[in-house]
Amino acid sequence: MKPSNIGGQAVMEGIMMRHKDRYAVGVRRPDQEIELKVDDFKSVFGSSPFLKKPLIRGVVSFVDSLVTGMKCLMFSAEIAGDEEDEEEKKVNASLSEEELKKKKAKEDRQFQWLLTITVAIAVVLSILLFMFLPYMLASLLRKVGASEFLVTVAEAFVKLALFIGYMVLISRMKDIQRTFMYHGAEHKCINCVENGLPLTVENVMKSSRKHRRCGTSFLFLVMLVSIFLHFVFVLVPSYPARLFGRLLMVPVVAGVSYEIIQWAGRTNSRFALIVSQPGLALQRLTTKEPTPDMAEVAIAAVEAVFDWRSYLKEEFGLKDEDMPSAPSARQEQEGNEGASSEAKTA
Repeated sequence: MKPSNIGGQAVMEGIMMRHKDRYAVGVRRPDQEIELKVDDFKSVFGSSPFLKKPLIRGVVSFVDSLVTGMKCLMFSAEIAGDEEDEEEKKVNASLSEEELKKKKAKEDRQFQWLLTITVAIAVVLSILLFMFLPYMLASLLRKVGASEFLVTVAEAFVKLALFIGYMVLISRMKDIQRTFMYHGAEHKCINCVENGLPLTVENVMKSSRKHRRCGTSFLFLVMLVSIFLHFVFVLVPSYPARLFGRLLMVPVVAGVSYEIIQWAGRTNSRFALIVSQPGLALQRLTTKEPTPDMAEVAIAAVEAVFDWRSYLKEEFGLKDEDMPSAPSARQEQEGNEGASSEAKTA
């Protein structure tokens, strides 16, 4: 397996794929056509070289992924849910071009506020549920004379139990199961390319649905890293200081976890494979076997941002005759025109 630097995320009835400074969201519309949105990826923190330093880049990547992921989820919900309703169409038809621009600008501002609030709530709830709640529950052991070390050990078990229990619970939800099928299609598509196979539905379907750089593996690593780092606070005598210290440790945990998962995704060493096993095992819950039409959506999203044919030639030595024929010039032009009409620039 050779890393391609493609990353992705499952969304409602679709998949987001990112490569370098571009990302594409493919969503299966109610009429079964694939809606494709191509956009530039821009970090919310800017492009300073300092942000690419080890540990720092992990925090930046985590926040950027959260913001982009929420944005793509909202887009997919809009497309998968249907087009604008009849009343909305009538209102837009009655407006002048200038009024439509003002309406669109207002909706964009509202969207940005909604996105900001949604991301903030998601971060706060995650910290409360998977960091403070386990510590508060484990702290009850002090009433029976438990030491701070035993409290921290109990916190680790509570944290893992909450995380795995949460994963099991949502994996049983019908709507989430379809999203997890798209998650499987995303992994299969990336694995197909990174294992040197031409990107076809047949090859995608026979590829593995587990991947070492998966967000599920990252979250599980966050749990493990936080457990080990929180033992630092065993010697801190003040209860409020221990709580505040855990909050300050969040960026460090994210940064360390990012470096580990990136390293594990770049190497095929036995140690990296061992480190990756818990996260891969957990992906049995968060990925499901997709259908061929889901693989088509994944392929469309990848092809919008990544030249997989050139990649296979350079990394695996494949020749043109080893790959399915590329679209004709006319087909490619029509496809580009269609994508251009749907693409939006951030």
